[in-house]
Amino acid sequence: MKHMIRIAVLTSLALGSTLALAAPAHYTIDPAHSSVEFSIKHMMISKVKGKFTKFGGEFTYDEAAPQTSSAKVDIETASINTDEPKRDTHLKSPDFFNAEKNPHITFVSTGVKPMGKDHFQMMGNLTMNGVTHPVTLDVTAGGMGNDPWGNARAAFSATGKVNRKDYKMLWNKGLDKGGVLVGDDVDMMIEVEGIKK
Repeated sequence: MKHMIRIAVLTSLALGSTLALAAPAHYTIDPAHSSVEFSIKHMMISKVKGKFTKFGGEFTYDEAAPQTSSAKVDIETASINTDEPKRDTHLKSPDFFNAEKNPHITFVSTGVKPMGKDHFQMMGNLTMNGVTHPVTLDVTAGGMGNDPWGNARAAFSATGKVNRKDYKMLWNKGLDKGGVLVGDDVDMMIEVEGIKK
């Protein structure tokens, strides 16, 4: 009987250790080494790029079980920057992001689907201009390591696409020879580096 109890205790401890090792690590996004960028068609012949300069958030990641990962990001809408002040002012207006009324853009993950080594899809809800829709990000793990100060870091690259009209950004202007000034599809390019808590 004592032998059986000992086996049960050892098994329980072993399982506990395995679960502890498998637990996702928690990270805080480091804005100094991260970026949130986008691009959109101009006159359907070129692309205009922009970025948001103020954002933060956190994520969890388990290299052995990426499906347990999660993320939460908050972006300051008014930090939009396309290197053209007049255009940025227009983008902050009610014609587009309506930054005064909707000062934050948020993404909250709802699930992760592994797609291969260091590659997965992250599903989540993106809220912009007071509207929330599900989106899917294609994510690649860049790697993990310690910085010179002993902080454990993890990095990821993500891409995605949304239609601005889904978020009530309807403004446009027709061109004399047909077509419109601004495209509908917005490509997102995200680089994230996090510091382990």
